[in-house]
Amino acid sequence: MTSDDPRPPPRHSFFGALGPNELKGLFWQVLVVGIAVAIVVFLWSNTVTNLSARRITTGFAFLGREASMPIADSLLAYNPRDSYLWAFVVGVANTLRVAVIGIVLATILGTLIGVSRLSANWLLSRLAALYVEVLRDIPLLLQLLFWYVLMQGLPAARAAWRPLDGVFLSNRGLILPAIPIGMPQLWVLGTFVLGFIAFLAIGRWLVAQQMRDGKPRPAWPFALGLIVVLPAAVSLLLGVSWTIEWPQLRGFNFVGGLTLAPEYFALLIALVTYTSAFIAEIVRSGIQSVPRGQWDAASALGLRRSFMLRQIILPQALRVIVPPMTSQYLNLTKNSSLAVAIGYQDVVSVANTTLNQTGQAIEVISLIMAVFLTISLGISFFMNWFNARIALAER
Repeated sequence: MTSDDPRPPPRHSFFGALGPNELKGLFWQVLVVGIAVAIVVFLWSNTVTNLSARRITTGFAFLGREASMPIADSLLAYNPRDSYLWAFVVGVANTLRVAVIGIVLATILGTLIGVSRLSANWLLSRLAALYVEVLRDIPLLLQLLFWYVLMQGLPAARAAWRPLDGVFLSNRGLILPAIPIGMPQLWVLGTFVLGFIAFLAIGRWLVAQQMRDGKPRPAWPFALGLIVVLPAAVSLLLGVSWTIEWPQLRGFNFVGGLTLAPEYFALLIALVTYTSAFIAEIVRSGIQSVPRGQWDAASALGLRRSFMLRQIILPQALRVIVPPMTSQYLNLTKNSSLAVAIGYQDVVSVANTTLNQTGQAIEVISLIMAVFLTISLGISFFMNWFNARIALAER
């Protein structure tokens, strides 16, 4: 057909453009999706029918009712007269309190143990290996119960151990000196965080400028102004008090300071020690993945071993360490649900009490699943972003 031909070009149908294999693949995909949708519809219809037959109400209206449940150890202010929704929020905050602090401490401890396994000191490397093998081979629940029973066996408050001045360890938990945090203190801390973020952005801009024209530009004036001077000015403007509150024994318990309840302290220790054993192996394998020539070149320059690890070896090992480390962070977060075994009221414990009081099993379980899914996706998103950033810097 020539370009002068007035006839329209032939039209091909969508199915006509597909070959036999593509049509077969499309058929099976449509069939599988149709079966999955039919199963979901059947389960939903069956559930609604059974609930109606048993006169069980559905929906999330129960979240507005009074909870009438005590929460002994809570990060947020809570009263039994509050609603189920706020009790659920308090449980989520308690879960995050364990997960965030546990991830930080497990990372630090696991990194130290992993580096120690590669130490030239025979005793240190063997002790690190023993730590890893013992803690990885004992179920986490048993370790959790061990630490909880150990906390319960500590002396009473009147005979509490004092490892440091102002620090008490007893069957009431770990009591530490603390600075009372209110809204003025939060404003200052928020200013510090924003200043630190701004300093990081300015630091990247200064490096880019130096790469462009070769002129070094000092970053310390910006650090001094944004991280030190600006928060100090906000603190003076608001008249914030930074007085340390020291715990004191009154009667049979302590008053003031920061109290880490036995349940929370035992859960935190168990999660940190158990997860750090796996992180140690990840760090060790990541360091060993760096070519030996990097060590030899750094040694030939006369660099200290600690400097080599911080500035040369670990930055290259991160591309191997970060992906499996993400799985351990997710495991620590999900393992925090074992808190129900020792009575620490995290989101699972609060949800179980709510389920027993209201009978809203489907809704409560859906909320638990949504919380852990959201937290896990947030951790995965952040770690994937960090991993991509490390990979970009590597290239």
